[in-house]
Amino acid sequence: MKKIEKILVPLAFSPYSEGIVQYAVMLANSLNVQQLIFVSVINQRDVDAVETITSFGYEVDGVHYVQEIKKTRVAELDNMLKEIGFPEEKMKLIITVGKPADKLLKYAVQENVDMIVMGVKAKSDIVHAFTGSVAEKLFRRSPITIVSYREESIADKLRKRITDKL
Repeated sequence: MKKIEKILVPLAFSPYSEGIVQYAVMLANSLNVQQLIFVSVINQRDVDAVETITSFGYEVDGVHYVQEIKKTRVAELDNMLKEIGFPEEKMKLIITVGKPADKLLKYAVQENVDMIVMGVKAKSDIVHAFTGSVAEKLFRRSPITIVSYREESIADKLRKRITDKL
């Protein structure tokens, strides 16, 4: 069995992202991982929506939208990593635009990662019903082992649901 040297961490910058980052760093430290690769995908659908708004004469455009999102996400990740205790030279951040599941799989293979650590919940259940889950797509299509992180509040709800059925 191959040693785990690289871990990819998809981030949607949801309320659950900080827990995912902390869990990934804990695993990386425990496994003496050589590199943590954080990947955030700005959904192409959102950029297209901004471009549509621009076509109606509003003063916003896709390029500036992407620049602002990137700037915000870099700052948020820096804030999450402030007191995490993982060497900066062993971390990499990739922010890209596209279809999230496709881009994440592409980078996982391209970066030759050994594990993906991700959460299963980034949006509300209503949004999930309409858009599908990036996590579900990755679990179905990934050739790489995926570790599923559960935020404690989500884990508690799942435990309660299970025990209520017993």
